[in-house]
Amino acid sequence: MILVLGATGTTGGEVARQLIAAGVRPRLLVRNRAKANEFEGKAEIVEGDLDNPAAVTSALKGVDRVYLVSAGLNGPDLEIKFIDAAKKAGARHIVKLSVIGADEPVLTFSKWHARIEKHLKESGLQWTMLRPGNFMSNALLLWGETIRTQGAFYQPTGEGRWAAIDPADIGAVAVKALTTSGHEGKAYTLTGPESLSAAQYAGTLSAVLGKPVKFVDVPPEAAQDGMLKSGIPGEYVAAILDLMAAMRAGHTDVVTDTFEKVMGRKPTRFEDWVRRNRAAL
Repeated sequence: MILVLGATGTTGGEVARQLIAAGVRPRLLVRNRAKANEFEGKAEIVEGDLDNPAAVTSALKGVDRVYLVSAGLNGPDLEIKFIDAAKKAGARHIVKLSVIGADEPVLTFSKWHARIEKHLKESGLQWTMLRPGNFMSNALLLWGETIRTQGAFYQPTGEGRWAAIDPADIGAVAVKALTTSGHEGKAYTLTGPESLSAAQYAGTLSAVLGKPVKFVDVPPEAAQDGMLKSGIPGEYVAAILDLMAAMRAGHTDVVTDTFEKVMGRKPTRFEDWVRRNRAAL
């Protein structure tokens, strides 16, 4: 039995959908069953949260493989507790969504995930680490509203470049690691096929959407103020600004061929992702 966490979220949803498409009936631990309507009748659904020990115990019963992902500032603590619970329940292999740079953590996000990775490696369980960079879906999550209303997006990244990856590609690697052997003890640093600046991402959006989209470089203080006003917790805002400073400084200009080596095909281009999600933008 394969247990998928975060099935109503970005990568967990991709893992669940792709497992089902491959003929696997997974078990899903979701906080809100109503948000998992698409999986009714196709997966076994357990309602509960990672901070609910009874729900975790129920979700892990008879499970041997897990896709592990969490969200929020308490995510690292919850993942560590979950790893211990999974071992106690008899799980064999955990595929963990981590982050690029967790092997040599410098940024706040990578430090958070490095702590979890260390615990998983020391647990005695088999493991596979997925270390993606920025998600293409962040264009929708972070830029979508202002693209729709102002034809622009704002962030303090200057001419910095990054190779965003399609969450569906992350899901594909996760499914392969969950359903085939040979991925145990492997850490996969995953990126998209091309490293672009924010202005180049804006150019692609303009071309595909058929309307002008511009990138506006803003001071970090303005970005911080906007994120705080939108309700993002201060500690998380600080972590995002830490990442954006690294992007601006050119530290995220990295492209790997890991996806192609694992999957035998090229990763999705940003242009194709935008075309697929055009209606939402």
